Amino acid sequence: WLEFDLQQSAEGRLVVLHDETLDRTARGRLTECRGAVRERTIEELASCDVGVWFNAEHPERASPAFVGARIPTLDEALARYAPRERLYIEIKNPDEAPGMLDSLLAALGRHRMRTADALRRRLLVQSFSSKALVALHAKAPDLRLVQLLEDPIPADSLDARLAAIARYAVGIGPSRRLVSARLVERAHVAGLVVHPYTVNDSTVMTYLLGLGVDGMFTDRPGLLRRLLSR
Repeated sequence: WLEFDLQQSAEGRLVVLHDETLDRTARGRLTECRGAVRERTIEELASCDVGVWFNAEHPERASPAFVGARIPTLDEALARYAPRERLYIEIKNPDEAPGMLDSLLAALGRHRMRTADALRRRLLVQSFSSKALVALHAKAPDLRLVQLLEDPIPADSLDARLAAIARYAVGIGPSRRLVSARLVERAHVAGLVVHPYTVNDSTVMTYLLGLGVDGMFTDRPGLLRRLLSR
């Protein structure tokens, strides 16, 4: 699966970027390539270089090809990847971005990601916002959703919380530090898959696989594939 994050521009266009602000990864004119993404227009965002920072921060993995990388729109990403890849899309800060859910559904429709086959096998949408996921489920009940979890669920309310999530989602995406044998077991009882994030260490990967997780987010897919092949 290919996982990426969505932010919303000033005029309501969806772009593929992890951070809520441009400060960490964007370089360019200070008036256009700093501050909150939602306060910048598509034209301003398109002027920013989001590749050169990586070369400076990670010289051991630097590449001239990264220089001049731009922030893609969701439509550009879907045009490139939707025909052949399985997509795992995270909606970032949806409670602060009116219209984000409708824009996402419209884009998925334009790129044939709301067909029965795509909805069943090639698309997952995730968020930390339960409010947004509940609203998205009401708008598109056939869309498979995953509830991201950053904080632990108290033991005495675990089953109730998982049952509530199962009413609108097919899975949970807990931080790797939250994953335990009990969480995995109770999630499976509730009918939810478990996809912890973000796991880049082989020891942690092996531990989580032993607990029975159904997948995991990683920046090192080659390492995970080698472990799975054993």
